[in-house]
Amino acid sequence: MTLERPLPRFVEVRRLARNPLGFYFRVPTHYRKLGCEMPNEPLGTSYEVACGDDGKGGRAATLNALFDKKMNEWNDRRKGQPIEEGKIARYGTIDWLFRQYKTEKAYTEKVSSRSRPDYERIMQMICDTVGKSGRRIGDRQICEVTPRAADKIYDRIINGPNGLRLRQGEKVVGLCRKVWRIMRRLHPDLFDRKHPNPWDDFTLKSRTKTKKHAVTRDEVYRFAWGCIKHGRPEPAAVAVICFEWLQRPENVVAGFLTWPDYRSKSWPHAVRIEHHKNKTLVWHPLEDKVDGEILKFYAEAEDVLGHLRKLGVPMIMRRIERGEHKGEAKVWSYPGMEKVVQQMRKKIDGVSELFTLDACRHGGMTELEEAELTDGQGRALSGHKTAQAYRGYAKETMQRALAATRKRHAHLLAQKQFEQQDTAAAVVQDQTSGDGMARQSAS
Repeated sequence: MTLERPLPRFVEVRRLARNPLGFYFRVPTHYRKLGCEMPNEPLGTSYEVACGDDGKGGRAATLNALFDKKMNEWNDRRKGQPIEEGKIARYGTIDWLFRQYKTEKAYTEKVSSRSRPDYERIMQMICDTVGKSGRRIGDRQICEVTPRAADKIYDRIINGPNGLRLRQGEKVVGLCRKVWRIMRRLHPDLFDRKHPNPWDDFTLKSRTKTKKHAVTRDEVYRFAWGCIKHGRPEPAAVAVICFEWLQRPENVVAGFLTWPDYRSKSWPHAVRIEHHKNKTLVWHPLEDKVDGEILKFYAEAEDVLGHLRKLGVPMIMRRIERGEHKGEAKVWSYPGMEKVVQQMRKKIDGVSELFTLDACRHGGMTELEEAELTDGQGRALSGHKTAQAYRGYAKETMQRALAATRKRHAHLLAQKQFEQQDTAAAVVQDQTSGDGMARQSAS
C-alpha cells in the first residue's frame, strides 16, 4: 500500500478491517539473522503519533534510535571492543534495576542456568517496550512506574504484533513483582514510598492454561531402546532417569547424577537422586528380598544404564569428537541434549511429536498418581516439599478416573447392601412384633 506522506525506516502501513491505516515497526529479517532481538511494534493508526509531522519523529524515531544503538553494541561485541556501561544503563533506571538484579544472590544462586535465558528475554522485552510517549521503559526511573503505569506496560506487552501474549504478560508481572521486592530492600531510596511495589495485587487477564504433556512408560522405553539401537545411550538414559527416578532433566544433564550415587558401597541396593531446585536428596530402593528371592524394582531401567560408557564421575557425559580437545569427556549442555532427543524422536517409530525430557518426568509423576499413592508416599519419591507442588504434576488420565470411579462404585454397592440389611432387619422386627401381639390377643 502506498502513502503520499513519507514513512520512516522500517515502518510499514496496512489497511485495517474498518478502513483506517495501521502503522507497524518491523525489523527486516536480515538484521534478525545478525542477532537483533528487538521486538516488532504496532504504532497505532495516527500518522503523527507513529511518524511525527514530517516522517522524522513519533514513536518510529525512538524505535529507530534504539535499533541503531543495539546494532552498534552488537558490532562492538562482535569486534571484541569494550562497551561503556553508562551507555547501557543509567543509575536508577529500569535498565539499571534489571542489570543490578542479575548480580544479586537472588539471581545467581536461585535462578537455574536453564531458566536464565528466559529471564533475560523477559527483562529485555520489558526494557525495550516503548510507551505512548515514545520513551523506552528501560530508560525510565524506577519511581516512574506507578500501579497505573504497570497496568499500561502489561497491556502493551500482551497486545503483541501477532496477537495476544497472555503467558508473556504473566511472566512479566511475576518477574517484576519479584525484582521490585528484592531490590527495594537493597535500594529503598529509589522506590516510590506510596507504591513501593506497583506489581502487587495485579489483575491478570484470565486464560485457559494448558498442562504439559506426559508420556507413558511404553513410549519412554520405546524411545530408550531405539536410541541404544542407534548408538546413542545418553539420551536413552536421561529419559529413563527422568521417568523412573523423577530427577529434573537439567539436573541429570548437568551431571548431578554420578556413578557413586548408583549402587554405592554404602547403599548397594539404592540410587541417590539430588534435586538441585529445592536441595532435596531422595534414595530410591532398587531391589528387595521377597520370600528369599531378590525382586528388582527397576530391572529394565538398569539394563538401559548398562549401555552407558563410564567417561568420568557424572553418569551422563559425552566425548568431544573435534577440535583441540578431541577425545576429552565433558558434561552435556541442556540445549545440546534436547537437540539430540528431538533428532532421535524423529528416527524412532511410535514416539510422538510431544516427546521431551520434561514430558518423561511428568509421565513418571502421573504414574505415581495412577498407582494411587498418598501425597506423602508420592513426595517421598519425587522430592517435593509441599503437597501443592506435588499435585501440580499429575495429569488427569483415564486410568486415574477409572480408579476413582471403581472406588465410588464400590462405595455405592456397600451403601446399598447396608440399606438392604437395614430393611431386612426392620421387616424381621415388624414380624416379631406382630407375632407377639397375636399371641397376647389369643391368650
